[in-house]
Amino acid sequence: MSVYWIVLFLVLLFIELATVNLVSIWFAIGAAVAFITSFFTDYILIQLLVFIVVSIIALLITLPLVKNLKQKNNHIPTNLDRVIGKQAEVIKEIKPNHYGEVQIFGTTWIAIGNGVFKVGDKVIVDKIDGVKLIVKKEKEDKK
Repeated sequence: MSVYWIVLFLVLLFIELATVNLVSIWFAIGAAVAFITSFFTDYILIQLLVFIVVSIIALLITLPLVKNLKQKNNHIPTNLDRVIGKQAEVIKEIKPNHYGEVQIFGTTWIAIGNGVFKVGDKVIVDKIDGVKLIVKKEKEDKK
């Protein structure tokens, strides 16, 4: 029976290496432990139980790690991210619920904010929403 476990392990390992998505690694670990168990007992039920239990334990141990990796990879940085947190100058008045324009790094952007910003005001880019910047007032203590 140990031949079946080693073949299953190799197939699952190949699938994991081919997909690189962490879809079968837990079962490959379970098959490896079941393979080792097959040297100690010939009862297929015990080997199958070891395979299932070890696969579930491996899944539970690595699940938080997998979640963290997937959350970190959700944001795809772009060159536009460099404007976030930077100072821009208002070149067309911005009012609540009305778009205005700001200039940053020599480029003009459509902008919106939650206050009134007059031409010439300095604002900070809070975030990017599609093709417009969301701005906020620059703190007064900055000189």
